[in-house]
Amino acid sequence: MIIREMKKSDYDEVFAMWQITTKRALSKADSRNGIEKYIDRNPGMSQVAVSDGKIIGTVLAGHDGRRGFIHHMAVMPQYRRHGIGHKLAQVAISKIEADGIDKTHIFCYQNNKTGQSFWKDFGFTKRDDVFVYSYENKSKE
Repeated sequence: MIIREMKKSDYDEVFAMWQITTKRALSKADSRNGIEKYIDRNPGMSQVAVSDGKIIGTVLAGHDGRRGFIHHMAVMPQYRRHGIGHKLAQVAISKIEADGIDKTHIFCYQNNKTGQSFWKDFGFTKRDDVFVYSYENKSKE
């Protein structure tokens, strides 16, 4: 298994994997165009785990100049519990840190107990002092 930079050409395989691992979290921002823009804005930060030529894990990572963000960190079910997610998260965070960013956030669904346990064990701290509010921009993609 290797971890390498996610490329735009990985999109179809990555999106198919997300249909299995993170479907409920997908939105129009995860269209080919949206992911290509994200990769362009955050070069070298997003990663894939590859085994036998097949993508088995992903992490979208980037920052806004102040704070780092991890999105769609996922590993195919049959490959979980082998440290792949931990390695993906380590690489993503190290890329963010290398850009001088001192804090990284992850959004985790309240009913995702596995994800909550993973991030807590990794060293992330659950915050109780903020709520996330979202606004749907009216622009068309």
